[in-house]
Amino acid sequence: MNHLFPLLDPARVPSPCFVLDEARLLANAAILQTVQARTPARILLALKGYAAWATFPLLSRDAAKGGRGPLHGTCASSVDEARLGREEFGGEVHAFAAGWSDADMDELLPLADHIVFNSLAQWEHFRPRVAAYCAASGRRIDCGLRINPEHSEGAVAIYNPCSPGSRLGIRPRHMPERLPDGISGLHFHTLCEQGADALDRTLHAVERHFGAQLAQCRWINFGGGHHITREDYDIDLLCACITRMANRYGAQIYLEPGEAVALDAGWLTATVLDVVEADMPIAILDTSAACHMPDVLEMPYRPRVLAVEDGRLACAGEAGEKHWTCRLAGKSCLAGDVIGEYSFAAPLAVGQRLIFCDMAIYSMVKTTTFNGLRLPGIGLLQADGAFRLLHAFGYEDFRNRLS
Repeated sequence: MNHLFPLLDPARVPSPCFVLDEARLLANAAILQTVQARTPARILLALKGYAAWATFPLLSRDAAKGGRGPLHGTCASSVDEARLGREEFGGEVHAFAAGWSDADMDELLPLADHIVFNSLAQWEHFRPRVAAYCAASGRRIDCGLRINPEHSEGAVAIYNPCSPGSRLGIRPRHMPERLPDGISGLHFHTLCEQGADALDRTLHAVERHFGAQLAQCRWINFGGGHHITREDYDIDLLCACITRMANRYGAQIYLEPGEAVALDAGWLTATVLDVVEADMPIAILDTSAACHMPDVLEMPYRPRVLAVEDGRLACAGEAGEKHWTCRLAGKSCLAGDVIGEYSFAAPLAVGQRLIFCDMAIYSMVKTTTFNGLRLPGIGLLQADGAFRLLHAFGYEDFRNRLS
């Protein structure tokens, strides 16, 4: 991570600021391309996890959008994400939501190539509207159903789509043996930051419960949660799973990871504003867990932290591991705006820079302006080492959200 060291110069990078790593984005894209080269799968970018559209040319294969990457398109969880995918990424646009409104569907139909419905009732409601649009426009839209194989892989409850009582997907007992007319594929999503072994187990559950319906599919979408670009991920097993399903059912296979696309491809720079004494030293930062790193409180998630020690970047330790332990906390009024307890070689000083790792995914799309705190800037560390500020946020961004 020492290639980040120049970014500690405040003249180069604002604070707080999300910084995207072009070299790592390209490396992740290359790994995903190897999966596509070895299998018949098409990989999509899940916009819910990463939507920094200035970097889309690095990822998209759509030359008309300036793309020079490997991905076939995007998957969206809303009309606005679908529009972003259509306008900025190109390629195929797939869309799923737990529920679509009539107004949603009117906007979505011109944008989407695949629309997945969460229930049979939603499909029956929108089937005439989809058919009428396709007949009038001459465009084909592939429609599918989300299924719930009732198979959990130990994900954190809030992120487990197959937890008891989940509202996501049609259960085996509710699915007719024959797919409804107009339905050409099935979609399932059971994983969260998991390996190919979890996918392999999931596929066995899906086949056990929905084998008859899979045999009727033109396409099957494996959803997201695949940590394909993680160092220890078993790509050979992933490729074997994809090939097995494609050959068995004669269907086009889709994957839609979000995190794998931008894993370890960005960080959040922050600055120490004050160090206060309580039960332990507490460093108040110019960023906020509540506003800028919500997964730290929600998941919960403990980000890796870098600081300068002896003239180089070094990882902060667990509490008590290094010479000086403190609590890192945000600047909002929320009492629980706490990132965690870390230890450093020396006490932190006002004005000192810290770097929170792996902040390109989910953190950026979940930020809020609670307390009127300004959103961190967004910048890009280019592959040649140059830094480019992509966006700076100000008062108008806060004001215009509220009235």
